[in-house]
Amino acid sequence: MQRLYDFLRRHPTGVDSFWAVVLFGLSALSEVNLHGVTGRKGPLAAGIAVSAVLCVVVALRRRFPEQMLLLALATGLAQLVLDVQTGVADFALLVIAYTVATMGARWASRLALVASFCAAAMAQLRWPAQHSGFLGQIAIVVFQTVPFTLAWVLGDSMRTRRAYFAQLEERAARLEKEREAQSKVAVAAERARIARELHDVVAHNVSVMVVQADGAAYVLDAAPDQARKALETISSTGRQALAEMRRLLGVLRTGEHQESGEYVPQPDVEQIDELIEQCRHSGLPVDFKVEGTPRPLPSGVELTAYRIVQEALTNTRKHGGPNTGASVRLVYFDDGLGLLVEDDGKGAPQELYEEGGADGRGHGLIGMRERVGMVGGTLDAGPRPGGGFRISALLPLRPAH
Repeated sequence: MQRLYDFLRRHPTGVDSFWAVVLFGLSALSEVNLHGVTGRKGPLAAGIAVSAVLCVVVALRRRFPEQMLLLALATGLAQLVLDVQTGVADFALLVIAYTVATMGARWASRLALVASFCAAAMAQLRWPAQHSGFLGQIAIVVFQTVPFTLAWVLGDSMRTRRAYFAQLEERAARLEKEREAQSKVAVAAERARIARELHDVVAHNVSVMVVQADGAAYVLDAAPDQARKALETISSTGRQALAEMRRLLGVLRTGEHQESGEYVPQPDVEQIDELIEQCRHSGLPVDFKVEGTPRPLPSGVELTAYRIVQEALTNTRKHGGPNTGASVRLVYFDDGLGLLVEDDGKGAPQELYEEGGADGRGHGLIGMRERVGMVGGTLDAGPRPGGGFRISALLPLRPAH
């Protein structure tokens, strides 16, 4: 049964054509009977032709509603001119009035309403009821107008209902698209956050380990004590990297920062001292100064400050060249925290700090800008006059709205 219903819904013109054939058969039999038995006035051929045209209106009403309305009105006028009295086929006028009120253009719907009010009156004027007074004819007109009006009202109500459901479906589709867009944005933001954390954790510690490993290999035979010290630095740096990786994985799994067990807290400004000491042990001289009065800062600002210093010193080791020194300044303002990291090396290639680099390079500066933007701060990165590289940032205590 459901298959039959689905088939009928997929082929509306076929269903209408079936009922049009039925209507034509009934109207043809009625015309022949009225002309042969009751001696109805008007040519039989004209009556059958009118019935055929009205049945075509029924068959094509949903495919061409406006055109079929005009054809029905023209056929009705032809009935008046040819003196073809109303019959069974005029039921098509009710059907087309309902159809255009449901799915036709607005002008067609209004035209159908006007025609519905006029049809009965015009038919009564053309073929007045015998043995009926004036009031009787008025009653007949009103009685015949009611079905046309009800058909139009029913169709207009169906149009309103369909428009309402279409609006609900559109709203649901729009909300679904918005949810998908928000999900994609959230996923992209989470991926960017993961990429920043992985880059900051891996790039810094691995660069320290590579530098120490190269130094240990160079002095292994000549200075075993220095090689042993370098290996100890590699060991401690590796443990620190593992601890931070465990913390990051814990955050990704639980969504919360765990300070117990094997996870460690998020780095903050106080740990910049340890970071700089680690850089000094790896062979990079760093001058570190703090200006202003240190005080507790929002966790996002502290993590951002730590990661900026970490990435800046990592870049100095990567691109500064031999015999490079660096300086780090932390300045506590009333409304924010200022950072200035400079080195006197040869600096990074221009494409790394202007466009983020190619082939996966330059992601550290991209991560810096993303972090600073998340706390509403500003970042400036570029070469220093006279050589070297400078990174300055201003992190407000309150995020920008």
